[in-house]
Amino acid sequence: MKLTDKAKGLIDGKNFASVATLMPDGSPQVAPVWVDRDGDTIILNATRSRQRTMNVKRDQRVAICIFDQNNPYSNVSIRGKVVNITEEGGEEHIDKMNMKYNGTPKYAWHNPKDPRVLISVEAKHIHEM
Repeated sequence: MKLTDKAKGLIDGKNFASVATLMPDGSPQVAPVWVDRDGDTIILNATRSRQRTMNVKRDQRVAICIFDQNNPYSNVSIRGKVVNITEEGGEEHIDKMNMKYNGTPKYAWHNPKDPRVLISVEAKHIHEM
């Protein structure tokens, strides 16, 4: 499914996303994250050891809510499916996200013992407010 213009605008802006994944027992796990996109694919960055990474390796279903930091009543909720998980480009991407959100070129907490992963999500349903 293609992202709407509003979804693209919120993702491209300096807005945080809340990402829900499913724990092994089926209960939800939610975390605030930086968010990016490649065309109509949503890109999340995490470490290999993060709970959300382990969760999406087992169950690809996710829900993402992104709201405008300047107007939280303007938001988009997306239900989707993880279509790819890779470590390739993860370290460089977190530097890109650090520039977007913090205005500095280098992410300060790189940890070679816990590599970054890129989680690609395809939207299946979009709801806008």
